[in-house]
Amino acid sequence: MRILIVDDETPARERLKRLLADIAGVELVGEAENGPQALTLIEQEQPDLVLLDIQMPGLDGFGVIEALAEPPPVVFVTVYNEYAIRAFEVNALDYLLKPFSKERLEKAIHRAQEVQAEAQDFASRLAPLLESLASQGHYLTRLAVRDQNRIRVLDVGELDWIGVENEQTVVHIGSEAYPIQRTLTDLEARLDPACFFRAHRSILVNHEGRSQHPLRRRPEIG
Repeated sequence: MRILIVDDETPARERLKRLLADIAGVELVGEAENGPQALTLIEQEQPDLVLLDIQMPGLDGFGVIEALAEPPPVVFVTVYNEYAIRAFEVNALDYLLKPFSKERLEKAIHRAQEVQAEAQDFASRLAPLLESLASQGHYLTRLAVRDQNRIRVLDVGELDWIGVENEQTVVHIGSEAYPIQRTLTDLEARLDPACFFRAHRSILVNHEGRSQHPLRRRPEIG
């Protein structure tokens, strides 16, 4: 099982590495100290499991999951017990309160290994849950896009419009445009309808956007 560690505290990452070194059947594929780094490594390494801290500057653990179109299996590791319910709402495999023992970590990893052995598609299991959360008002607040050679995390409130161009979904902020690996239908279901509306079959517009949206700019629409 290929594991990625995400924690903003160096001592916490070092302790996790020591514990993992004594657990059979696991391989550490990387470590990240913040949310944007985590998104980059998840995209590059495609880990089987992410040991994910919750409270981190810039982008927290929930933001990391929310920013990914297909998040990998996650075990949260945190000192805060008040996020447990929300963690399981996003289908986390386990929730470890620091400090935890090697035995407790091993149990969580074994659970993840069982999921992997059963060939369960985490993304497909997560999809109905995300749709349920959206119906309850838990809308997408961040999107991860590729900006040349790095991952950029956007607040959805920054977006002006989202369109389909040459069969590729593209998000627009002013004069900037970023391709994204999500369908327009998926985004429409996950974005707050009070802010975003379907202006055309291939365009979603943020009516609170700061710059001109495509209806004013008159893009070529197929």
